[in-house]
Amino acid sequence: MIKKLLVVFPLLLIFFSVWSQEPDSTNFSIYYSSPRTYTIGGIEITGIKHLNKDMLREYAGIQEGDEITVPGDELTSIIKKFWKQGLFSDVKINATKIIDDEIYLDIYLQERPRLSSVGFHGVKKSEIEDIKEQVLLLEGSQVVDAQLVNAERIITNIFKEKGFFDTEVNIVQRDDPEKENSIALDIYVDKKEKVKVEEIVMHGVKNLPENKLRRAMKKTNEKSWINLFRTKKFQEDLYEEDKLNVINKYNELGYRDAIITKDSISKVEGENTVRIEMWIEEGDKYYLRDIDWVGNTIYPDEHLQAYLGIKKGDIFNQTLLDKRLTIDNDAVGNLYLDNVYLFYNLTPVEINIENDSIDLEMRIYEGKQATVDKVIIDGNTQTFENVARRELYTLPGDLFSKSKLMRSYRQLAQLGHFDQERIGINPIPDQENGTVDIQYSLVEKANDQIELSGGWGMGMFVGSVGLKFSNFSAQNIFNKEAWKPLPRGDGQTLSLRAQTNGKFYQQYSFSFSEPWFGGKKPNNFSLSFYYSKLTRTNADYSYGGSPYGSQYGNSSYGYGSSMYGGGYGGYGGYGGYQPDYTNAEIEAWQITYGASVGYGYRLSWPDDYFTLYHELSLQHYNLKEWSYYQFLSNGDINDFSLKTTFSRNSIDNPLYSRRGASFSLSLEITPPYSLLNDKDYGDEDMSNETKYNFLEYHKWMFNAKWFTPLDPAEKLVLHTKYEFGMLGYFNEDRKSPLEGFKVGGDGMSGYDVYGSDNIALRGYSNGSVTAPTYDGGNAANIYSKATVELRYPITLSESAQIYALGFLEAGNSWYDYDQFNIFDLKRSAGVGVRFWLPMFGLLGIDWGYGFDMPHRGGESSTKSQFHFVIGQQF
Repeated sequence: MIKKLLVVFPLLLIFFSVWSQEPDSTNFSIYYSSPRTYTIGGIEITGIKHLNKDMLREYAGIQEGDEITVPGDELTSIIKKFWKQGLFSDVKINATKIIDDEIYLDIYLQERPRLSSVGFHGVKKSEIEDIKEQVLLLEGSQVVDAQLVNAERIITNIFKEKGFFDTEVNIVQRDDPEKENSIALDIYVDKKEKVKVEEIVMHGVKNLPENKLRRAMKKTNEKSWINLFRTKKFQEDLYEEDKLNVINKYNELGYRDAIITKDSISKVEGENTVRIEMWIEEGDKYYLRDIDWVGNTIYPDEHLQAYLGIKKGDIFNQTLLDKRLTIDNDAVGNLYLDNVYLFYNLTPVEINIENDSIDLEMRIYEGKQATVDKVIIDGNTQTFENVARRELYTLPGDLFSKSKLMRSYRQLAQLGHFDQERIGINPIPDQENGTVDIQYSLVEKANDQIELSGGWGMGMFVGSVGLKFSNFSAQNIFNKEAWKPLPRGDGQTLSLRAQTNGKFYQQYSFSFSEPWFGGKKPNNFSLSFYYSKLTRTNADYSYGGSPYGSQYGNSSYGYGSSMYGGGYGGYGGYGGYQPDYTNAEIEAWQITYGASVGYGYRLSWPDDYFTLYHELSLQHYNLKEWSYYQFLSNGDINDFSLKTTFSRNSIDNPLYSRRGASFSLSLEITPPYSLLNDKDYGDEDMSNETKYNFLEYHKWMFNAKWFTPLDPAEKLVLHTKYEFGMLGYFNEDRKSPLEGFKVGGDGMSGYDVYGSDNIALRGYSNGSVTAPTYDGGNAANIYSKATVELRYPITLSESAQIYALGFLEAGNSWYDYDQFNIFDLKRSAGVGVRFWLPMFGLLGIDWGYGFDMPHRGGESSTKSQFHFVIGQQF
């Protein structure tokens, strides 16, 4: 019995052990030939690091408890869905375990590598910016094959449009060892050479000269001597524009149905050029047979027809029609817009086309008169709003006018406080209420100026410092919070300038102007003071027998063969000799001081572009042993005068002017002392100190200039100018030896404080075109000058405005009236460039060539001359 139990007990243990174990859920087989339906017991998403697993699980479209056939189409479609996203480089679905009828799934997703960096090779920095704007390769984003193919195509097209027709782009991927599952892209661009146009062939052209059509293509030009100065490079985008230009040229000449039926661009074998062919269908030439006006109640048909300027029987010119209806300054549309009809609309309709004739019906909707509701000004971060607002011609409650809108733009530009290239005007109409809000968007620009300069003169250093604050605020001087670094915002101008070399030369000036004196009307008030002192010491000046050779020779005070020097140049110092100033004592001087006060106002007649300005000034000279003047070396000279200027200015822009004109006529007059007393100024016994103690004269100045744009973009500008000046007298025996004109050179006064106006005439040295004098004066009494300039901008940005120019100039001066001959002029020509920098104002350099012999200095004062310009325009 015991033996039987010992045998049965182990067998029972083995049985119960096997019966109590669960089946191995990871040891299973799935046969494609025997699909089986399971219930999903769980879903895991693996392999993902950056994406949201819950969203991916939901995107799979299955969840726990769903029944699924394995293998089956459901799993296959899930895999396809994930592949279709393009975000994964590997997609797998595995069964991790099966318990009875429950299956547990693992969806493995391998993310595509992410972009860590992009490098460009073979392109410029500016070209990289162009590429980045159009190709979105963002660091951290996944890199998709289609994205790379698209990037290659876009980059190729970018350079094709720029004329690099054979551009090759190669994008190389490399693993980034510093970042897991990341790659870097290297984009290699081989632009090759720009493709040029070898030939343009036009088929079907019968009624127009082919050359006229080729000239209409502004940017696509074949190799020809006619196109010597035009680009021959092929750019696809510009070529598309030029195809439209060809059709527009046909339209201008009446061929309104002209079309380019097809065109081809083929590479010339063995050459880096293309051949362009166009097939053109010209159609018929059309004429205007009738023009009817419909809907107009404000203006009669005859008035509108005259304003249109196109007559019945004229060639049908769509371009001209568009200009006369909406584009030109005197277009029909502006007739309505200038007279408050903002909601006006005009639609030309071709109501009948018969044979070669077209009947037009001008359908006009005049609408309500628009009233200005709100005037909004923004962007004035430094200038007070009232300074901008007081210049506007569009006021709340006024009827809308386009001409007033454009006048407001000009006034804002003339202030100089805002970038005139970025002044925005946005009318916001409310047709239902018949009103319009006008928004002026301004961008402040820096227009304060500083002058720091130095040079060698009179044997020692001469320094200059000048400050000009163009947007000063006097009312905030005592407001500590307004000093940032100076009180600004009221549009006033404050100028301070000092120039000195210490003991021997000093000059100081101060000026202030308020453009809206009193704050209610544009009345200009100005005030200025100045002081200068020139001295001579007892140092040994003698050189070659001339007591002033060293001080005045080759200086800004001498001319030609004058006894006071041998040329015209920088102040002081003869080139081969320098006196010893160490222990020198002052023994001679000229002290000049003066003051002026002015008041001007805007006129309403003939129009409000006119202004009238009056200025009262007093200038005093004190001389001691000062032998520069032949007529007087010791004594005092007083100049008390009243100046009136009548002017008109309609120039659009004070820096780079494109259109408009200005002229001014001024008269400066002193009291006629010789007519008010009984003195005989012809008496030889009368001393010059008595004769010239108070100067008397009448001085006339005329200045006119015009600006005319020569191209549709208004970049190329023609500037013409004429000047005339005359110094008159009340008594022939008492002609003023001062206040005349020095002509020639750059027109800058430098250290010259000797009572004369400096007139620029490029191509000649400073003062060399000044007529000889014989009464002890140092300047001419009459001058005349004409200028023609062509200007073209290089940049008109806020930080700097630069333009190039070429000029023709002619001028002369005369001492006596009987010598005056307006056709006897000294001619010159040259080129130059102007820079406007916010802190320094206008700077420039000109090269001029004088063709005629000047009055002073001989040939050395003409021919090739360079001129530097600071703070002025010729």
